[in-house]
Amino acid sequence: ITCPGVLLKDKQELYLSIFVLGQYQKTQCVPAVFPLVFQEKLVFEKAFANIVDPGDLVKLLEFDTAVLELIQLIPPAGRVLATYEENTRDFLFPDPKLTHGHRGLEREILMKRSPFFTGIAPKLRFSTISLISDSLLSSGRSHIQ
Repeated sequence: ITCPGVLLKDKQELYLSIFVLGQYQKTQCVPAVFPLVFQEKLVFEKAFANIVDPGDLVKLLEFDTAVLELIQLIPPAGRVLATYEENTRDFLFPDPKLTHGHRGLEREILMKRSPFFTGIAPKLRFSTISLISDSLLSSGRSHIQ
């Protein structure tokens, strides 16, 4: 996460929380100095029962929301400094012109600043790789995972 020229008043560490596919994960904490570097791979898996057509899966993902939050460890519960929300379909499968057709290529998004964050909006650079696979349930029905 970059944010040129911004110095954080509070020096407590920060982390990135990610909520996608109904699952929550967070990164390790890093010092409160930009650029913030998170060298982590987070894996989210979800099985969609009774989905046979990938087009139906796309529709489901359009109604789900991916939420990313930059959080500083300020007591008592931490302070959200910036957020990013997008439907999960567009988050996982961005417009081809953003990825140039290469799997896993880095993307950049601007996060929305909270009232606690002064300065320009933080820019998050990341990549996603999505894998859709067929599998069989124990009852013999197929679904997409």
